[in-house]
Amino acid sequence: MNQDTEELMLDLLCKKAVYGLDDGEQRQLADLQRSSGPGFDPESFELTAAAIGTIGLDARAELPANLRSRITAEAERFFDEREAAESASVNGYAAYTLPAPKAKGSSLPAWLGWAVAAAASIMLAINLYSTRPDNRQIASQTPPLPAVEQKLSPEQLRQKLIDTSPDLTQASIGAGNIKDLKPTGDVVWSDAKQEGFVRLSGLPVNDASRETYQLWIVAENQDPKTPVDGGVFNVDSNGEIIIPIDPRVRVKDPKAFAITIEKPGGVVVSTQGKVAALAKRET
Repeated sequence: MNQDTEELMLDLLCKKAVYGLDDGEQRQLADLQRSSGPGFDPESFELTAAAIGTIGLDARAELPANLRSRITAEAERFFDEREAAESASVNGYAAYTLPAPKAKGSSLPAWLGWAVAAAASIMLAINLYSTRPDNRQIASQTPPLPAVEQKLSPEQLRQKLIDTSPDLTQASIGAGNIKDLKPTGDVVWSDAKQEGFVRLSGLPVNDASRETYQLWIVAENQDPKTPVDGGVFNVDSNGEIIIPIDPRVRVKDPKAFAITIEKPGGVVVSTQGKVAALAKRET
């Protein structure tokens, strides 16, 4: 087998070990192996690729016993067939001096040289695999990512207030002074948290360009003629809605809650001319 043929065979073996061959390349390699004669073992290239590939494995995965035994035995076989190579210690690893290739006409020693190189690479790969850092230890030193706080819906926030407020004030919603308007629902409020919610249904959808709903709180610390503004809101669909209470000043011991219909944006003081709903504190 001439040098060009040997180089072609070497290229195919390397490609097979690293990437794999298509059908045409596999047939070409088989023909070259049949004509190469005895003394050449192409498995050394596949063993080298397999050993080097284990370097990147998860540290929790042990090198399979059968693969370790096969790699070690193959390496020992190659070294036993050659004379002991001169070695020198370099950075803690054994560095082997490869035999110089023979003349062009003798192919077997040249191929054995490649086999020795492959075996040396295999042993180095095993050494690297055994001494690499433990990924689990590295991961344990990495600070955890901050938890993302889940945003609660108004309904969930209302329930949370009910569950965690021992000073909870409750009031049931009834009709105001608008004929044929019969809203239902309730109000919950906590003085300690200065937080509350209105849950109601039965209010008609309003045209926000013409009018808005406004909440008022009659409290112990405020003149009943000028109740605390609890915020404005619109109703854009039928069914039950939950409105967070947004008081403009601190509220103490509320006695009643009223919902009026006002101009867009709300008012500072309501005439209480259109009371859509009224809720009195439950005793």
